Amino acid sequence: MVILEVRNIVKSFGGLRALQDVSLSVEKGEIRAVIGPNGAGKSTFFNVMTGLLSPDSGHVSFEGEPITGLPPHRIIRKGIGRSFQITNIFPRMSVFENVQVALFSHHRKSLRPLSLARKFFEIGEETLSILEQVGLAEKDDLSASVLSHGDQKRLEIAISLASRPKLLMLDEPTAGMSRFESRETVALLRKISREQGLTLVFTEHDMDIVFGIS
Repeated sequence: MVILEVRNIVKSFGGLRALQDVSLSVEKGEIRAVIGPNGAGKSTFFNVMTGLLSPDSGHVSFEGEPITGLPPHRIIRKGIGRSFQITNIFPRMSVFENVQVALFSHHRKSLRPLSLARKFFEIGEETLSILEQVGLAEKDDLSASVLSHGDQKRLEIAISLASRPKLLMLDEPTAGMSRFESRETVALLRKISREQGLTLVFTEHDMDIVFGIS
């Protein structure tokens, strides 16, 4: 079953053509890499697919439904999680709070005054479960700002998982990491994909990482 289909995307910035007739089809459960050197347009392609940019032409569909031009929060609601090449976390909040806030956002429609205490407890349990999945449970009370770069990337993956995605899109997930951190992250992504049945699409220019994940 095709979960993500991208057809004939074109995107320009002034006189610069960043994407020219780009297409991609991803089956459910696949791990797919979008490869190319820095500056090739990989992040722009991701931004179009996740609603941060609108294409000049072409279309994107998810589970058979058109999502071209939808705002990012609606695309997330449909089941697409996203991480960024530059880490996107709340540095002044704790590791726990970063994931907790993401979960509250995901569950906000189900929050009711009479069940708020119970829901707060459930979200706390779910937060710890996600942190365990990415290996950060023992650092849950630390400020996100003091984490190593590798752990900050893990935290961003945890935040993405809080939206319960069916498809997880990762923009250079090992960018700026040491070789050791990169190997750990590759193993983590393969584990998450296998255990949760997640479809993964990621950008990368390091072929060792590409073959390690996919």
